Amino acid sequence: MLHCVIPQVKKRQQAIVGFLEANRISFEEVDITMLEDQRLWMYKNIPEEKQPEKGNPLPPQIFNGEDYCGDYEDFFQSKETNTVFSFLRLPPVKDSES
Repeated sequence: MLHCVIPQVKKRQQAIVGFLEANRISFEEVDITMLEDQRLWMYKNIPEEKQPEKGNPLPPQIFNGEDYCGDYEDFFQSKETNTVFSFLRLPPVKDSES
């Protein structure tokens, strides 16, 4: 079972990182597999309504500083509705032609 989850997690992480890089949004990627304190912090700071019934939430989980933004599904939905900057709690991008 775990071998099926890992490629999906990696693919989702790459999709988010690719979007952030393409839009020149600075970010810090945290590998929770290597940093126990970061993993525990993440689990503790994900709202109860976003916690799975069993086990721990899977990455990627997105934070802006200490503020929880959401998970991959939330990110994907914000892309679909063109609300990513709001989702990430960032100011809207100014249109350079204005």
